[in-house]
Amino acid sequence: MGDKKNLRSQEWFGASDKMGFVHRSWLRNQGYPDDYFTGKPVIGICNTWSELTPCNAHLRDFADVVKRGVVEAGGVPFEFPVMSLGETLMRPTTMLFRNLASMDTEESIRANPIDGVVLMTGCDKTTPSTVMGACSVDLPTIVVPGGPMLNGRFRGETIGSGTFSWKIKEKQENENFTEQDLFEAEACSSRSSGHCNTMGTASTMASMSEALGLTLPGASAIPAVDSRKKKMAQLSGRRIVEMVNEDLKLSDVLTRQAFENAIIVNAAVGGSTNLILHLLAIAGRIGVDLDLKDFDDIGSKIPLLLNLMPSGEFLMEDFYYAGGLPVVINELRDVLRKDSVSVNGKSIVENSKGAKCYNRDVIKEYDKPLKKEAGIAVLKGNLCENGAVIKPSAATDELMQHRGKAVVFESIEDYHQRIDDPDLDIDASSVIVLKGVGPKGYPGMPEVGNVDLPAKLIKKGVKDMVRISDGRMSGTAYGTVVLHVAPESSTGGLLALVQNGDMIELDVPNRKLTLDVPDDVLEERRAVWAPPEPSTDRGYVKLYLDHVQQADKGADFDLLRGGSGSGVARDLH
Repeated sequence: MGDKKNLRSQEWFGASDKMGFVHRSWLRNQGYPDDYFTGKPVIGICNTWSELTPCNAHLRDFADVVKRGVVEAGGVPFEFPVMSLGETLMRPTTMLFRNLASMDTEESIRANPIDGVVLMTGCDKTTPSTVMGACSVDLPTIVVPGGPMLNGRFRGETIGSGTFSWKIKEKQENENFTEQDLFEAEACSSRSSGHCNTMGTASTMASMSEALGLTLPGASAIPAVDSRKKKMAQLSGRRIVEMVNEDLKLSDVLTRQAFENAIIVNAAVGGSTNLILHLLAIAGRIGVDLDLKDFDDIGSKIPLLLNLMPSGEFLMEDFYYAGGLPVVINELRDVLRKDSVSVNGKSIVENSKGAKCYNRDVIKEYDKPLKKEAGIAVLKGNLCENGAVIKPSAATDELMQHRGKAVVFESIEDYHQRIDDPDLDIDASSVIVLKGVGPKGYPGMPEVGNVDLPAKLIKKGVKDMVRISDGRMSGTAYGTVVLHVAPESSTGGLLALVQNGDMIELDVPNRKLTLDVPDDVLEERRAVWAPPEPSTDRGYVKLYLDHVQQADKGADFDLLRGGSGSGVARDLH
């Protein structure tokens, strides 16, 4: 058996001694034949299935389809679970556990007899966490996105999962929305398997995977319940075996050019600001030099081509029927980097050549965009020394240059307690400032940056206000919201010193965010400022607090940057 093809899995299965016997014999209880252990590529199917992760609840069945493709191509599939992060259920935020899930993925891959990996992903953090973990091992890897839900339909209206939820308070205040209305809308907005059907974070991460070259062409937009999604899963199972035979590893695909392509595509589809954190973390794991400024330099002038909620009016099902991401990539062909390869060995530009659009209301032409400049804007100024971000495509044009007085909330609990107080000193020109929701402060950096407006202003018809925080915003959300302020308030960033009535100036065209308070006053405030007490002194959260980096570094752990490779020197007996 030792003379077979030199595969990593043969370090486990190829020996004719006691340890070879141990590794093979316990797997025999599942009825596997001899040829499963004699030199076939072993494919690990990394599954983020969980009934507590609604977006991924269908992946258990999808794994069987992938296995079919692996076997057809001459490989041996072994499915294994990793921590699954359900965005809509987990408290205090799945971002707290993204790095933990990446560690689970990394160590599960490295410790087992695996030659290639299929990442079964869907909900927001399940894509970046598994990709991050796989990067630190660097084996041949392919991503199979779980796919979006079908379009939501409610009383004759198309509604997006996630995006509609940000309208609930307004409907309750202004349209007498009842509890029964809520129940009906809930079922109508989530009417099939799959992740959010807007260009929220899950759809953004799927699009990111395709733009990076980690999926087969066209995989990202296919609805979860469309039979063509299963076909793509089966073909991915075949392809991963070929990738092992070709030794096409993650580091061959995830080059600097691939990351630049992902930034460009994200701008064109109006993707989530969460992409910034995840792409920075992935780059740090694979060893590509990427920083916050790159997102502005490379992507901020890219036109918005995709008319999808929350930046537009359509949903992912419409996107797929219009031609999907290959159409967008083809429109971007003159600005994308062509000297990178995807998992099928070709560039994403080559894969998308000649892609046809079937609905120009959904996907615009490059020279006839929805908006001329739609990429993420990176702000600098004394209020965000290391940067902050805003998504112009989801913001209000009139507020992109704005000066207003700060209305400060020291925590999310403080916000919930006071925001609807009729006596709160706030008007439409005010700037809502939320502290204590950064990586360390919450902990975990939750999606609370797009806080609801005060009820008394909603009743007056106010639709948007400038909001600033060191937290994140859901990809399904919208508004003139400044996010990821770094350094965060809980570590002593200037955001910690903002007080009610301070004047703040937002100038997106000039990329500035400024707190207009004299330096001597700020020095007096800093002299009496004290950092908050840590939220815990044990367990994973303690590890998180000790090692998490700031938002401008992707909020990964300092000790996880880079990778340890796939080698494991010692056996288990």
